[in-house]
Amino acid sequence: MRPASAVAGLVLAAGVLTACGDAGATITRLTVGTPGPDPYTLMSGTDKTDIKERPKAGGTTTGDSPGLYGGTRREATCDPQKLIEFLQANPDKAGAWAKVHGIPVDDIPRYVSRLTPVVLRTDTLVTNHGYRNGEPTSGPAVLQAGMGVLVNGYGVPAVKCNCGNPLTRPDKKISPDGASYTGRSWPGFEERKVTEIEPRDAKKGTIVTFVLVDPEGTMGFERPRATEGEADGPPAELPATETELTGDSPSPYDSGLPSPGTGSPGTESPGTEPTGTESPGTPSPGTGEDGGDQPASPGVTSQDPGMGGGGDPTGAGTGTGSGTEPGPPMSLPPGEEPAPPVG
Repeated sequence: MRPASAVAGLVLAAGVLTACGDAGATITRLTVGTPGPDPYTLMSGTDKTDIKERPKAGGTTTGDSPGLYGGTRREATCDPQKLIEFLQANPDKAGAWAKVHGIPVDDIPRYVSRLTPVVLRTDTLVTNHGYRNGEPTSGPAVLQAGMGVLVNGYGVPAVKCNCGNPLTRPDKKISPDGASYTGRSWPGFEERKVTEIEPRDAKKGTIVTFVLVDPEGTMGFERPRATEGEADGPPAELPATETELTGDSPSPYDSGLPSPGTGSPGTESPGTEPTGTESPGTPSPGTGEDGGDQPASPGVTSQDPGMGGGGDPTGAGTGTGSGTEPGPPMSLPPGEEPAPPVG
């Protein structure tokens, strides 16, 4: 019979393993400009090698955070249409690709057309799904800042642009701290600066406008969802999150402090609020606070491209003009897109 102290030690150890996740996992580092293992296809010119990384990196954040993603104004390096055409020409790969995202193969064009091309501004933890010898593969990976991705309506990376691989959120048991890494590293890589992106709260609806930052980190601008740069808003001030001075604070993974944006990502399905319900503090479309007419925001469409349906999305006309700080991403009425999975 084991002494009580030994049993207590085993229980404590089990609790530590549960709290810290699978620290023994092997994570693959994937650098900009390289497709990595098991690519679905090959696409060039999708990544940025000289991007200025986000000042606040590491821990967990939500996909609607202003300045989380970057891009070049009036330009997109990722071509969703090429991805659609490739998958349509390769039905076996299309079947595996669609299964990752839980959609029918015939729905690939509609699904991809709703995604938005952006560039990562932090080293980001994901699950990378590949294809090798006729079979799908998957595993945890860290994508280097500067890599082009397509993000879904909740702000979560869904496609790795330089190879077409579908992406999903990392397993909750995987932690970048204390994990084993394979693949070439890069200057500035630190485990504590690896970011995990959670979906925007489903009760807020899907994002209509992303607030991006240019590669040099000198300005912000708005990009309507499901557009490729042609509808980008005018240059604006950087979001407040990009101008704050940050010290060497401990990683939220091991500090015991709550991570930013770690609220439950939508425990209720969209549609729990009436369609057309506006986000808190958002004036009615087309009206100012005094009820008068208000011009539409530059770079914000009156209807989410690729979504179908008519009417103005919630929050239309609340954007900012040139020379002002971009506001937070606006949202569509709940129910426009299925909620992200919980957990």
